[in-house]
Amino acid sequence: MHDEFIKLFELFIAASVINNFVFTRFLGLCIFFGVSKKMETAVGMSITFTSVMVVSAALSWILLTYIMIPLDLTFLKIVIFIGIVAAFVQASDTIMRKISPGLYYKLGIYLALISTNCIIIAVPLIMTTEKYNFIESLVFALGSGIGFAISLTIMASIREKLELADVPRPFRGMPIAWITTALIALAFTGFSGLITM
Repeated sequence: MHDEFIKLFELFIAASVINNFVFTRFLGLCIFFGVSKKMETAVGMSITFTSVMVVSAALSWILLTYIMIPLDLTFLKIVIFIGIVAAFVQASDTIMRKISPGLYYKLGIYLALISTNCIIIAVPLIMTTEKYNFIESLVFALGSGIGFAISLTIMASIREKLELADVPRPFRGMPIAWITTALIALAFTGFSGLITM
């Protein structure tokens, strides 16, 4: 039991920090740059993203284990995984529109882009490749979502400060955002090799 907990904890830390999808795998950058301008949108997207990731990973594992593998339909996994994600993004879109219309309009097109986001699709593909069990799949998805949330909040806090900084004219806007992301990514490489996934 103790060893299983340690293994799950290592998987969570590896997914969220060491193999962070944004800063070490460089995936999901379109949403990352789009919603990291303000902390409010970064937090809202983090919660939505993590929720969709965990629920879609759970459903993907169940469908893969009990339907696709027994019926030899694993060649359809990408199509099925995208369908699962799209259904939950549509549900979260509707819920957010009712609960928080202000945040819904601030997220704009980026909310719809979750459906085809490479991180969301990468999670079920990696968990099937690594042959994680159900609990490991949930921990991996939660860790990946928390990792994305960490990336967004770090970047949003820096970009809010950069709005007030005296940045040279050629570097204003996206250039300084890219430079900042590269520097944070360099810092995150310091974690590499601590735990292997």
